[in-house]
Amino acid sequence: MNPTPTSSDVLFHTVLVANRGEIARRVIRTLRALGIRSVAVYSDADATSPHVREADLAVRIGPAPAADSYLDIDAVIAAARATGAQAIHPGYGFLSESVGLAEACEESGVVFIGPSVDALQIMGDKARARDHVLRYGVPVVPGFDAKGLSDAEIAEEAETVGYPLLVKPSAGGGGKGMEVVADAAGLRGALASARRVASAAFGDDALILERLIRRPRHIEVQVFGDVHGTVIALGERECTLQRRHQKVIEEAPSAGIPADTRERLLSAAVLAAESVSYVGAGTVEFLVDADAPDEVFFIEMNTRLQVEHPVTEEVTGLDLVALQLRAAAGLPLDVTPRLRGHAVEARVYAEAPERGFLPSTGTVLLFDPPPGVRVDAAIESGSEVTGFYDPMIAKVIAFADDRATALARLDRALASTVVLGVETNIAFLRMLCQDARVIEGDLDTGLIESLLPLETVKPSASQLAAARDAVSDPPASVRTSPLWRELPGWRLGTQDAPHAPFVALTDDGDEVELDEASPSPSRAGVLAAVDAEGAVWVAEEGRTIRLRPLDRRQRMQRRLSARDAGAAATEPEGRAPMPGSVVAVHVTDGDTVSAGEALVSIEAMKMEHPVLAPHDGVVHLLVAVGDQVRRDQPVARVTTEES
Repeated sequence: MNPTPTSSDVLFHTVLVANRGEIARRVIRTLRALGIRSVAVYSDADATSPHVREADLAVRIGPAPAADSYLDIDAVIAAARATGAQAIHPGYGFLSESVGLAEACEESGVVFIGPSVDALQIMGDKARARDHVLRYGVPVVPGFDAKGLSDAEIAEEAETVGYPLLVKPSAGGGGKGMEVVADAAGLRGALASARRVASAAFGDDALILERLIRRPRHIEVQVFGDVHGTVIALGERECTLQRRHQKVIEEAPSAGIPADTRERLLSAAVLAAESVSYVGAGTVEFLVDADAPDEVFFIEMNTRLQVEHPVTEEVTGLDLVALQLRAAAGLPLDVTPRLRGHAVEARVYAEAPERGFLPSTGTVLLFDPPPGVRVDAAIESGSEVTGFYDPMIAKVIAFADDRATALARLDRALASTVVLGVETNIAFLRMLCQDARVIEGDLDTGLIESLLPLETVKPSASQLAAARDAVSDPPASVRTSPLWRELPGWRLGTQDAPHAPFVALTDDGDEVELDEASPSPSRAGVLAAVDAEGAVWVAEEGRTIRLRPLDRRQRMQRRLSARDAGAAATEPEGRAPMPGSVVAVHVTDGDTVSAGEALVSIEAMKMEHPVLAPHDGVVHLLVAVGDQVRRDQPVARVTTEES
């Protein structure tokens, strides 16, 4: 992949990257290749992050919360002025589609590496964008703009369009606030939830409602425009494999889209971009019915570079960041797209698929990326994964001459990707790569949900052996810490006997055991590390587990506790399923609630989860909106007459 501009092109001498993580590192890489000085910005949570170290300059712009740092337009502009940056690259997410940042750049004489303010205003609002492109002949999904309508009026319009419906915020994207409504009974609750998330995420609770296509494929087209009026399409990407409207695996080109449908997609995308005189990188997103692929429907236009842009780079051989710089500098694109081969990208998230994809936070004890493929990562060994930002920590991209080979190559790469210290979805990504429907290209956006819930797989003998050896000889930094000495558990110097079995506790509360009398299992390719709390993280073939070693006394205490608990049905506390912030309280202290009723909602890493009443009774709230909670922290107590 070669940068498009040549050394004779006049671009910029200094560019500020108003983002973090893997996208900041990605942009910095191209800036360095072009000889352009890079400026990173960072919050307190990212002070030691890789993108800060890799930039030529770095400027602190605020505390950890994004609202006080990465979303602070004044702070970003001040950093650009202080460092002499001629242009600002917003990356994706945060301020990448911010009209406010684009306007501030204009006022400050700084180039915004993105489209015009007019294009941002039109395409940044889904309802306005839908109406706009419809006037230019771009096909859209039947639906309506709910802005200014009462719930009763929305219900009337919904009946006209017909159920099922998709409720989504007019502002923003990334699947935030989207709700599927099967019938009229679920409409009111979906509207309330979508408005709450939209207001918190985008500062605007306006909604649009569209007919839900039952087996949709999500196809998007990469477009580029320049100030000379040229708009081109660089092929399409398949983004159908999603969960909660968040993309998981993307590929280019799409999996088996008919040639005439592909032509309609590319033509409609160019038409949409031309309608706003688009400049720079943009993505026009469409729905295609898997059962009727001859029809395409416009969803929205993302006025920025996308997370999944590497697959387009791999099949075109172009550097899209370099093209963005060229367009922003007023140069003609001068590109003739030539597509070759197939590329597939997997997003590695810090989350626990077996526990409902709850976010995971912590210190990365070891990050070992796979060889032979492209890896765009936000982390390295020693990085802190916090709950302040998106849970995506890396992307693994495989390229080959054909789709089957690219998928197989991605699967092998994921098998050798090691992340210890936080839970990840790597094993789940491998399962998708091996799924028969995925291999055949029989895709729709509900495919992942059809595979859930996931069963918890017990650790292998090789993983147990690696865990045993890791705690027998932990790193010096762990051995000498007061926490390591004080924690109870099986470790060097405290094992019961030379040949006692190794016993540990999984995150599900199950005891697992390695019988020392059995033949020693192979540990080839199995890596382990001990964290500061004495837990052991073990990775094998892309599957990572966390084990807490137990000694004989602890095992006896567990058995006695289980016996004493007797037939107790459920504990009275509703507990936080993940670390995060309380964003909603659904009941009043002292209310009588039923089992399964939502008590509070907790948000972390762009995900919102309700805490449900464990049984019938009277609720006593232990938290309020805005409180920060730990994983497993009690947030409410439900009492009964018996308790």
